[in-house]
Amino acid sequence: MGRGYIVEDVVEKYLSNLSVPGASCVTGLLIGQSSSQRDFVVLAVRTPQKDTEGQGSPSVSRGAGNSLEHLDVEWVTEHARQVSRMLPGGMSVIGVFLVTPPELSKEGQNTLRRLIFAVDKHISKGRLWSLTEEDVTEKVTLHICSKTRKVVCRTYDVRDPKSSAKPADWKYQSGVCTSWPLLTCSVGLNLVFPVLEMHVLPQDMEKCMKEGLQTWAKQIEDGLCLINGDAMPGEVELLGGQKKNAKAVQQTFRAQILIPMAEPQSERRLTASVKVCSGSLTLKGMVQCRAYLHSNKPRAKHATEVIKRDVINTVSSRVEMFLEDLLMEGEDKGSVGVQQVLPRRVFAPVPGMSLCVCDYMFPDECVSDVSDRLKEMLDWETPEDSIDTSQEAVPEAPTIDLKNTVVQKNLKAKSTLDARPKTPSEDPTEAHKSHKTYYAGVAMAAAIALLATGTSLIYLSD
Repeated sequence: MGRGYIVEDVVEKYLSNLSVPGASCVTGLLIGQSSSQRDFVVLAVRTPQKDTEGQGSPSVSRGAGNSLEHLDVEWVTEHARQVSRMLPGGMSVIGVFLVTPPELSKEGQNTLRRLIFAVDKHISKGRLWSLTEEDVTEKVTLHICSKTRKVVCRTYDVRDPKSSAKPADWKYQSGVCTSWPLLTCSVGLNLVFPVLEMHVLPQDMEKCMKEGLQTWAKQIEDGLCLINGDAMPGEVELLGGQKKNAKAVQQTFRAQILIPMAEPQSERRLTASVKVCSGSLTLKGMVQCRAYLHSNKPRAKHATEVIKRDVINTVSSRVEMFLEDLLMEGEDKGSVGVQQVLPRRVFAPVPGMSLCVCDYMFPDECVSDVSDRLKEMLDWETPEDSIDTSQEAVPEAPTIDLKNTVVQKNLKAKSTLDARPKTPSEDPTEAHKSHKTYYAGVAMAAAIALLATGTSLIYLSD
């Protein structure tokens, strides 16, 4: 027997209520958490509409000749990437679903295989943390017949391109995530990115920054994680001592990540190279992180893993937004002395659950913009007063300060990505032009310190 999936009953209701007119088909994502024994699915999100001269969308597709060949895989994978940015630690896109009429059932299975491999590849492309031997690489696909509502659940090992479908058990249950423990963490940053040349191309800067962030991410992964002030052995159960029949209550744990000030003597480099730099960029401040862990005998090492990955993901996402804007701008800029604020992280509750998702709010945005984006991306209504904007306060919002640095014209380099999480109906070349004002040039080395207030990107000329 294949893997087992315990699915929140609200997912069943959501999938049942999907409107699929005529011979159309609907695609979407399955969100949850994997464990060694079983997987948990807590959300299903349909692919949002994409305006193409006012005609149709990949979410509700109408193919000529009753075929799925026309399905926009690129749009589905981009939606998955944007949704991944909005998920806290521990939660991820673990599968895809497809609703088709009976005559497309056979083709639907082939399409699902193509989608799940494409989605995983697109999401993992910019990932900075490393997979472990315990990470589950099997992803789930769910096919639903729009007429009979018959469900076929299968899995594929996305690390094996030749992987064949395996049957899986799909079982609905209420209160799946009610008692999932919550981990919170505040991490101070002081990352230094040397600028080797005053005049650089955005593509070169992107490469250097990402190489430097990989070094920093490795430091986070190797750091010591304290849970409620204690260094817990990895195999200790996080919820140890809890009575079996006790009422399900969500517990909150406070995590701290400590980075050694120096490498062990055995790993210390004996040589160093010296390069002349024209300046430097510093990423400073405090980021707020959250992670959820399934309640199926979670261990301390799993808690450490999910909170560390959230730290890496939230910093990486903001740098990606900065770089994406830079790649799209394509203009020459000289010395700029004005600070520009980067997006801050805000949190919003998942309706009817004890979980939260996140978003990144730009300085000229208001809470209503976040609410609209949640509706577009996750397909649910979020009251504005339920969105928590206090975790990263305005005085501590990320900023960027440019001094004596020039970004060369981008030679018409093209990018289909928008820096801010965008509503899919927008044209990326027109959306939010007011934010296409980041100009910088960097190569990079990274360091971290746990003191600083306010996340900022600051250019300093030597």
